[in-house]
Amino acid sequence: MATPDISVDLTAEELGAWRGLLRVHTALVKALDAELAAAHDLPLSSYEVLITLESAPGRKRRMAELADSVLLSRSGMTRLVDRLADNGLLERDLCTDDGRGCYAVLTDKGAEVLATARPTHLDGVRERFLRHFSSDELLVLGEMWNRVLPGAAATPE
Repeated sequence: MATPDISVDLTAEELGAWRGLLRVHTALVKALDAELAAAHDLPLSSYEVLITLESAPGRKRRMAELADSVLLSRSGMTRLVDRLADNGLLERDLCTDDGRGCYAVLTDKGAEVLATARPTHLDGVRERFLRHFSSDELLVLGEMWNRVLPGAAATPE
């Protein structure tokens, strides 16, 4: 089989799949962000930080790991963590093992805000995305994401 010429335009199928992914992602993020902001004054990026901390051992993660897990730059994460700390939803804790970095730690108030916002977010995810697929289709979709990025669809144990 010949190697495809990568300098050629995308086929209609390739372009449809790629644009579809981008458009659906953008629309979902906007809608879910708006729902959380309206109902709980909590942007989606803040929700993602809180949910990531909640599932971490000791409800804390290094700032660099947190930035990677929620797909923000380190400077963007620093600004977001500053806002969340100002609101009492998390606090910073120095890394005693190396003294250079610090942890973001979920506070009890942050856990309460997360618990209140979670039903809104999950209802939005179900209504705007999951309801369009059968259980079997969701399994296939997870397998496809893992093909593109191994571990992308990994779920907590």
